[in-house]
Amino acid sequence: MTRAGDLQDFIDATLAALEAHLTAAESRPSVARIRAALEDVSDRGADTPREQPVCALLPGMLARRPAEPALAALFDAIAALAPRLVWRTRPGNGSENANFEDGHANAMVVGPGGVEHRHDVWIGLSLLAPEVRYPDHDHAPEETYLVLSEGEFRKDGGDWFAPGVGGSFYVRPNAVHAMRSGGTPLLALWALAA
Repeated sequence: MTRAGDLQDFIDATLAALEAHLTAAESRPSVARIRAALEDVSDRGADTPREQPVCALLPGMLARRPAEPALAALFDAIAALAPRLVWRTRPGNGSENANFEDGHANAMVVGPGGVEHRHDVWIGLSLLAPEVRYPDHDHAPEETYLVLSEGEFRKDGGDWFAPGVGGSFYVRPNAVHAMRSGGTPLLALWALAA
């Protein structure tokens, strides 16, 4: 089985951008495991593409394509794959702000319910409208973020920090983490080795 060209281009661009921008030592073995797992192609997802209201912001965000080659290729790959994505919202837990419900969406590209359905690797995107605080959350798989816009993040009960466009960071298993946008939308890519 082979992947459709737009999905393979997204995976290749994601791995290249992650590897070019990793700063946390813990991310390197995680991304290596993701790369190895993705050598095997899983079955395709069956969900019909769907957008949420916040998705109207995505074309404008992707139009701000960075000059750095690895990020530019990733932006192009996201734009090409965008019509196939299933954007979903998640419930809050009380740590989010009031405009969270209509101001966010997540798209699983590779993983449960993704364009490529599988359980060993999750790669997806989170999109937040301006002034949205995503809820505190945790999960068993470790996670590496690649930040594609301005925004702030928090993990392990620490202070908020701004990685900047192309910034990356690692979240250890079961660590509580969150994100928030400021005056502009936030777009982040996440990769989990389950």
